[in-house]
Amino acid sequence: MKKLFRDIHEAWLATQFTGFMSHTESRQELYEFSNILFKHLTWIENDFIKQNIEYSYDINQVPIRVDKLSVMIDDIIRRIEIIETELDSCQDKHITFRISSDLNYIKLVLRKLPDEDVSSAFDMNKEFPNIELTQEAKDALTLFLFEESYKEYELIMVYNYSKANSNDAFLNRIFQILIDESFFHLRSFGQMMAQMGILGVPRSLMEEIYKFDDLEQFLKDGIQEEIGAKEECKKLADAVSSSSKEFASFFTFINNQENYHIALMEEALVHITKGA
Repeated sequence: MKKLFRDIHEAWLATQFTGFMSHTESRQELYEFSNILFKHLTWIENDFIKQNIEYSYDINQVPIRVDKLSVMIDDIIRRIEIIETELDSCQDKHITFRISSDLNYIKLVLRKLPDEDVSSAFDMNKEFPNIELTQEAKDALTLFLFEESYKEYELIMVYNYSKANSNDAFLNRIFQILIDESFFHLRSFGQMMAQMGILGVPRSLMEEIYKFDDLEQFLKDGIQEEIGAKEECKKLADAVSSSSKEFASFFTFINNQENYHIALMEEALVHITKGA
């Protein structure tokens, strides 16, 4: 069952990042299917928790560097077929029937997606379409996207683990908002990475990142991280503003979203302090 859990995690990442490569309507299909695979991951996780089984988010690196979308589609289908052989390891037949049904449909649709040349997602050109960036801006943007794509993946998993292992409805509402926000940021940054030819899947997370003992300290540290992220967004907006006001406004938009994330974590801090 732990192998099933890992394989679903890897299939979710493969599907999500294949979506970043696509230049066509296939992207939306891949995003929808990645959402479904993430749900599968959370359902298996919940079954672990119900059975009091220890688990982790440890995965193998997911290779995605290809020239044709069809290569990744074949890889995702191969991963799905492996998952299908492992479903019997989960004893909850309601979960396995649903996952099996979903996977059958996903395979059917994936096989009909048109092929595309996606080599530009990995060509390291570091240019952004229709925008002339200075070398300083390119370097700043490249560093930002690598760091923030990993951070957003990390936050999705950290908040998901916290939500899965909490029975506090107030906190879980906040965790879910933060998960949803991190998904939006990850997709925004992932698409930009593909456009600049620097797409890559984040490395596996260390257990201590999401299996923390002190939620209060985690939230305090998280607030400081968000403040740091706001500063990086502001610097990046300043760096690209001379090249494109519209491009700069995107990072101002992301920067302002971080304000609400901070407010949510402060709200969570007050809640757990009152409950102490």
